[in-house]
Amino acid sequence: MRSMFRDEQAKAVLLQWFDRFRERIPAPTESRRVPTRWGDTHVLVGGPEGAPPVVVLHGALASSAHVLRELAPLLERFRVHAVDILGQSVKSADVQPSVSNNEYGEWLAEVLEGLSLRRTHVVGVSMGGFVAIRLAAFAPERIDRLALLVPAGVVSGSAWEGLTKVGLPMMLYRMSPSARRLQAVVRHLFTTMDDDWVPYMGDALRSYNMNIRVPALARPEELEGLKAPTLVLGADTDVSFPGQRLLARAPELFPTLVDQELLKECRHCPPTTDTFRRWLSDRLSGFLLAN
Repeated sequence: MRSMFRDEQAKAVLLQWFDRFRERIPAPTESRRVPTRWGDTHVLVGGPEGAPPVVVLHGALASSAHVLRELAPLLERFRVHAVDILGQSVKSADVQPSVSNNEYGEWLAEVLEGLSLRRTHVVGVSMGGFVAIRLAAFAPERIDRLALLVPAGVVSGSAWEGLTKVGLPMMLYRMSPSARRLQAVVRHLFTTMDDDWVPYMGDALRSYNMNIRVPALARPEELEGLKAPTLVLGADTDVSFPGQRLLARAPELFPTLVDQELLKECRHCPPTTDTFRRWLSDRLSGFLLAN
C-alpha cells in the first residue's frame, strides 16, 4: 500500500508540527498507544481522571494535537481521549481503512476497547465526523452522546465548487508552492487565519501524498440502532459540506437528533480564536452534560 507521506523527511516535518500544536494545548496531556488489527493507534489523553469520558476525532490531514488545541476547554470538564485517525494523522499507523464501508467504525470500536471505554461521548469533526458515524453504524451501543461538527458522510457539496475553490488551488500549490497560492487554498477553507494553521496547511499539502477518497454517505437504515442523543453543527459557507443541506438531511439520518445549529459566516474550518474555542467547547459541554 502506498504510504501517506511523500518521504521520511516529509513525515518528520509533520511530527514537528504535531509537537508544536501539542505545546499550544493549555493543559497537560499524555500519549497512549492502542494496538488494533490495522496497527497501532496514538491517543492524546487529558483532563481530570474520573470526569465523564469523551472521545474526540479530528479532521483530515490533522491530528489529536490539532483538535485538542481547538477544543482545549473541554479538558476542564471531561476526561478527553483525542484519537489520531488512521490514514489522516502522522501519529498513528500508516494504513488507510476503507471509506466505503464500516472499517473505520470497526477500528474505532477496537480503540475504545483498548482504552477500556465501554461507553463514551463522541465528538467528530469533519473526517472525524465520518468516523464517528461509522462507529454509530457498527457499534451504536458504545456511544453515550454524539456531537458532529461539519461532518463528512452526510451530504456532498457542489463538485464544481469543490474543484474550483479547493481542488484546483491545492493542485497548483503542490505543483509550485508560493504564499499567494497557499492563500488561494485556505481562503475557502479557513474562517480565520493564524500563524500556526496557515503554514501548517502549506507543509501538510507538500508532505502528504494526497490520496483523496470521498467518504460514502450514510443511509438512514444504517443508523436505525443509534439511541444516543445527537447534535449536528454545520457551517453556512462550507464548500465541502454545505451547512443548510447538512442540517436539512440530519433529521432523516439520525433518529435521536435533539439539537442542531448553523454557524453563521463560517467556512469548513471554524474560527481559530480563543473566543470561538470557548464558545464551541461550552456549546459541546452543555449538550454532552445534559440530562
